[in-house]
Formats: sequence, C-alpha cells, structure tokens
Amino acid sequence: MASVTYENVTKMFGDVTAVDNLSIEVVDKEFLVFVGPSGCGKSTCLRMLAGLEEITEGRILIDDRVVNDVPPKDRDIAMVFQSYALYPHMSVYDNMAFGLKLRRTPKDEISQRVRSAAEDLGILDLLERKPKQLSGGQRQRVAVGRAIVRHPVVFLMDEPLSNLDAKLRVEARAMISRLHHRLATTFIYVTHDQTEAMTMGTRIMVIKDGLLQQVASPQVLYDTPDNVFVAGFIGSPSMNFFDATLVAEDSRLIVDAGAFRVQVPEAKAPTFMPYAGRSMIFGIRPEDIHDPDYRPADITEARVDAQVEVTELMGNEVFVYLSTGGKTYIARVDPRTSARVGSQMPAAFNMDNMHVFDRETEEAIR
Repeated sequence: MASVTYENVTKMFGDVTAVDNLSIEVVDKEFLVFVGPSGCGKSTCLRMLAGLEEITEGRILIDDRVVNDVPPKDRDIAMVFQSYALYPHMSVYDNMAFGLKLRRTPKDEISQRVRSAAEDLGILDLLERKPKQLSGGQRQRVAVGRAIVRHPVVFLMDEPLSNLDAKLRVEARAMISRLHHRLATTFIYVTHDQTEAMTMGTRIMVIKDGLLQQVASPQVLYDTPDNVFVAGFIGSPSMNFFDATLVAEDSRLIVDAGAFRVQVPEAKAPTFMPYAGRSMIFGIRPEDIHDPDYRPADITEARVDAQVEVTELMGNEVFVYLSTGGKTYIARVDPRTSARVGSQMPAAFNMDNMHVFDRETEEAIR
C-alpha cells in the first residue's frame, strides 16, 4: 500500500502546458478520481505517475520515494487502459499471467493469483478463451484482473469503462468499487464522466485546462463548489446559472435576474449583504426547482413564472425545460407534475440551496 504525492508538477508539450503546477497528496488506500473535460490534462497526470510521460517540472513521490527517473516497471504500479490492451493470440489465463511470468514468479503462485482474481471478477470459466471470444464487459474484467494479480501498491485506471454500454458501465462501477474495498489499495481513476466520479471516488480532483480547480469528497463538491466550472461540471443535469445583481431593499436582500426577482433567505442574507449592488452569477441546481404542487416541505420557496418548453419523462422524475424572459433552464420535478409543453408553470426555487458566484472571478461567495 502506498501514498502518492504530486509536488508542483508541470508538463509541457512544446509551448502547450498540459498540467500546470499540480500539487496534491493521495493518501494510502484512497480512491481518488481525476475528472474533467477531454483535453484537460487528467490522463497526462496519470501517465506521468506511471512513468509513460516525462515530468517537465516538479516531483512525484510514491510513499517517500521520488519516482521521476524510475522506470515504469520498477514503480510497483498497475495500469488499466481504456483500450484494454489484451494480447489477441493469448488466452485469458495467459493474458492475466503474462506480467507475472516476466517477473519469474513461480508457476504455482501464478496459477493461484490468476484463479483467485478470476473468481473475484466472475471470469473463472473464461480462462481458456481468447479475447475475440469475449464481450466488451468481459474484456474489461480481464484487463482489471491482469492488474490485480500483480499485487501493486497503486492501481491506475484511465477511463476503463468508456467502451462499455450504459448497463455494463453501472455493473463495472460497482465491481471496481467492491475491489477497492476488498484489496484496500490506493486507486487513482481517470474519467470525464462525473457520474462515475461521484459514485466511486472517496475524493474527486476536478481539473480544467491543466489547472486544479478543487479537490474534495463528492458531497462537498456537490454542495459547496469553489467556482462556476466545478458547479457546472458536477451534477447532471448541470447547475442553472443566471446573470443577476444583489439588491438590498429595506432589510431584505433580493437576487434581481432581470426576468425575475427572488429573495435571499434570511439565514443567508448576512453572508451576501456585503455584496449588495454588485453584479454576480446566481446558481441553482435542477433538483432545487420544483413543481409547486409537489415541492418538499420546509423549504424556503421563491416562485418564478415560467413557460414549459420541453418535458423529458425519466420514469421516477421529469426533466422540465423552462423559459423565463428568454432564458432557458432545467428543473427536475416529481413525475406527477402537470407540466405540459406550451403551458405556464410557476417554478418553485428552493432558495436554501442557492449559490452565488463573483461575476469577474467566477469564484463562489460563501
């Protein structure tokens, strides 16, 4: 088992900065997820740790050992790739055993490790098959099994589920989470899918354009994002944003978005009162916009007149695309809603969960 530390790590590709002065510590046995849009630098972070990319500046440590110049084979890590990278001419057993054979592991130990991992992954009956005889989900399990048998101190996974269909992705997420708990080993996982990040990680590192935006537990990221990017990236559908001004009226504080005005709850007003008169960005998540006939009890409600543009029935909920003053936003409402396309609906905003961001810096105001 091992901790991993990035110390002021920068990676340049010519004049392009792929990773910019990254510093973060991954504690022993943690499941850390690197998440961000395509091209943000998250896979480069993983590849530098694996030794597949050279570091331009800074240091990477596994425990207290600097590994900048250590060959990949000597870093005691195992990596699962997006493409699975299985040898097509080898059986499942031989694919899983290949790395152990290179290390001259005794045959009996190889057999024990491979069969134990195959049993854990539910592929014990597939050991004699070739990769072309397997489904995508089975190939993905073989790739994970090949990493498991090495007993590494750190597991690295680079978007291993991106080639699977929606049902298999859900099953594979649960499988990998179970493996993490059973193996009690450090996992670092890269994905652009915020649902994977939220459901699997003990902590999530959000990265954009090579810069670390925020690192925290999934719930903290969801409840208290540090900036507009994190707020919009975490959560599905993403947070609704409105350009607005904070206006003090008597003892009240109002969010004036032009097309609508909503009052800041009394409990939150002291926090935002110093920003009265300033332009800001008002944010509210779709799940905090309700059909007033089916809103939760005990919320601080503010109603906004809206027109229903589109409805999407999801079974247990309805996504309603609303429009107010030409601005379109999304609500996640109770499936019993009477909202119909073209009709008017007063949207009930739960102001207890409102968010405010500085217009210029896009940083959260809390």
